[in-house]
Amino acid sequence: MKTTPLGDSAVTISFSEPNPVDIAERLPTVWALREAIDKAAIPGVVEIVSSYDSVTVFVDPLVPLSQGISAAELSEWFSERIGNVAAPFEKKRSRPKRTAEVEVPVCFLDEFALDLEDVAARCGLTPENVIQRFCDARYQVACIGFTPGFPYLSGLPAELTAPRRSVPRTAVPAGSVAIGGNQAGIYPSSSPGGWNVIGRTPLKLFDPQINPPSLLTTGARVCFKRVSRSEFEEQAPP
Repeated sequence: MKTTPLGDSAVTISFSEPNPVDIAERLPTVWALREAIDKAAIPGVVEIVSSYDSVTVFVDPLVPLSQGISAAELSEWFSERIGNVAAPFEKKRSRPKRTAEVEVPVCFLDEFALDLEDVAARCGLTPENVIQRFCDARYQVACIGFTPGFPYLSGLPAELTAPRRSVPRTAVPAGSVAIGGNQAGIYPSSSPGGWNVIGRTPLKLFDPQINPPSLLTTGARVCFKRVSRSEFEEQAPP
């Protein structure tokens, strides 16, 4: 495990020699580390963000400065305290917490499934096979990023792995359910993107007026349910 300053207002704790094969096993430990840092209540910590194999802690330098810590000692001061919390997790393997499963309705009509035919062709399957296997799988939110509320989902069946589009779209519609490599994801808002869009959900994944603003959070379990156009429209926000 390595603790590295990220400028003057963040510290990243990364696991040594990340191995893609161990990602699914490592995630619960990454989440446990994030929770431990949060509970440690280190003065000046303002946000904690986890990825597949690291945790970044964003800090407010003014807090330790107000306690008499010099600017030259800030980085070491934060790194030492965060590193002390992280040390027990070097070889620790945590079990994933059981959380309620969030069911995400998806409509796979052609107008929503912009790349379904391409994904099916790449995988040697029919579009119906892709939909069935996609909905039969169970997923977990590995991390949130890219845009506010965008969930990176682990658990995609290996046979549905598809490379990102060679030419990204300048605007992917909000609610688009997509495949990118060996991950699935959902676009919370209209944005550029290069993932393969295979359907769309009527759910609103991010709303800054709600606390918490993200419908899905790191560690949440997710399943997808196929719905018709009429069901899609019934569940769409007003």
